[in-house]
Amino acid sequence: MSDIIGIKTPSGIFDLATAKEQGLNGSPIYYDDSQESLSIIRHSSAHLLAQAVKTLYPDARFFVGPVVEEGFYYDFKTAAKIGAEDLKTIEKTMKKLAAQAQPIEKYETSRSEANERYKDDPLKTEVLSHIADDKVTFYKQGGFEDLCRGPHAPNTKYLRHIKLTKLSGAYLGGDSARETLTRIYGVAFSSEASLASWEKQMEEAAKRDHRKLGAELELFKFSDDIGGGLAIWLPAGARLRAKLEAFSFKAHKRRGYQPVRGPEILRSDLWRKSGHIANYGENMYFTKIDENEYGLKPMNCVGHIAVYESQTRSFRDLPLKFFEFGTVHRHEQSGVLHGLLRVREFTQDDAHIFCREDQIGEEIEKILDFIDALMKRFDFTYTLTLSTKPDKAIGDDGLWEKSTAEIEKVLKKRGDYLLDEGGGAFYGPKIDIKITDAIGRKWQCGTVQVDMNLPERFDLRYATAQNERARPVMLHRAMMGSMERFIAILIEHYGGELPFFIAPTQVAIVTVGEAHIEYAKEIEDRLRSNDIDTELYERDDTLSKKIRAAEKSRVPFIVVVGDEEVKNRSVALRDRQAKSQTTMPLDRFVELCAEKNNEESL
Repeated sequence: MSDIIGIKTPSGIFDLATAKEQGLNGSPIYYDDSQESLSIIRHSSAHLLAQAVKTLYPDARFFVGPVVEEGFYYDFKTAAKIGAEDLKTIEKTMKKLAAQAQPIEKYETSRSEANERYKDDPLKTEVLSHIADDKVTFYKQGGFEDLCRGPHAPNTKYLRHIKLTKLSGAYLGGDSARETLTRIYGVAFSSEASLASWEKQMEEAAKRDHRKLGAELELFKFSDDIGGGLAIWLPAGARLRAKLEAFSFKAHKRRGYQPVRGPEILRSDLWRKSGHIANYGENMYFTKIDENEYGLKPMNCVGHIAVYESQTRSFRDLPLKFFEFGTVHRHEQSGVLHGLLRVREFTQDDAHIFCREDQIGEEIEKILDFIDALMKRFDFTYTLTLSTKPDKAIGDDGLWEKSTAEIEKVLKKRGDYLLDEGGGAFYGPKIDIKITDAIGRKWQCGTVQVDMNLPERFDLRYATAQNERARPVMLHRAMMGSMERFIAILIEHYGGELPFFIAPTQVAIVTVGEAHIEYAKEIEDRLRSNDIDTELYERDDTLSKKIRAAEKSRVPFIVVVGDEEVKNRSVALRDRQAKSQTTMPLDRFVELCAEKNNEESL
């Protein structure tokens, strides 16, 4: 059995030093690749990284080194210019230090002692300014120590399976007006086999990178002249996007959702009333029109509230389901922009359901069934996470408790779910949907939120059976989340080999020679009249080159037209996804394409 490196209690994860110090009892955390174990290993690996940097660059000063979902990082400052080529040297130093099995020890000092120790270190002074406790905790290993709450591994021997992944700049405290620090990222695991498996996954991920495939398949581009985080959709990408939206539109209408549309810019008074400016204002863009301040919408909920308010509502009307492919704008720092995965303008498959309190459970069940059908259609597995009240929130505790209880009731009935304390939206608790792709990576996508606060802030009402005024509950729901992000995930999940019904070009028609072009154009016309996107490869090139060009474009069906096909009014079909070749009559091929196109039903 593996060594125990920490314990888990209802209050959280603790290292052995803290457990002993506070007399805590809980479930043991073994040295393995569980989420709890990796959080300890990676937290300690961040300190090991700082220790290695301090060894190599004695003048280095450190800001923070947290665990993040994909590993860990540390922000620091040094007079030396560190480049990507230096990561190998730093990593080698980390492994040497790890091999020494240095004990990782915890101790405390008073806040005044900590302030005195770091009075000439502005980075640590900044860290201390965010700590409210009178006592400050330190961890030390070898000649290195840093203030930290933990948890940490017992010694550095548990930190041998590490790899530094990249180097970047990072603004101090994430504020672009402040100085830039050096940030180094890394990963750590409990075994060499796990690290090797991760490295293999990363190699595969590089092949599937949506930015690389997006350029190769001419789907989208970004331009500094246009602005960072603003995607430009090329014809093929726009076809992909339109097909995904049409697929989603039909599925929503089948389930009783009504399409609506709100403006992309609204008076700031509404954003104040909703609480967005107080709780989300740093992520918004503002402008003035006729001396009035307006805000570009970061979310679609306020517009949908206006739709609800457009009529007097009765209990018989509920639930009301409004949906919109709503384009929103959010202020993202330049350093976090990443292809389609992190942009400043994106479109959500957004919906809001206005219902009675007694309908909450049933409506959440229907939403989760809808999400389940979507994920299965694209071959994703997924997990559900209950995210509870964050520090920055609106509304009284009673409404939060009631909303959270309703979600818990549904999730307990459905089976296993995870808990993210403090991860909710500022107006309500939520269910987060995290999907797993074809190579085992996890992605945050959809969300379901129970909101009793915005209906109260906007004084939304409906007439009960007794003709009394009652307040509806508002369910916020996105399944794909950001369409841009979901498309990026689909591209990487399928490695660019997209399902037929959303493929930008579904059929490539390749002619053997000039004599076959007329028949090829007839095929093209037949397919287009059946709403099948085609591309005719008729240029003066060898047959093998034309086929290679079609294959490089990852078109699902490649049709070759020669003498036999013209004579028999047939097609020679290469199905890339089934990896098969066959010949069939043209009429049957058109039927097959129509059938494949209709697989979009959900």
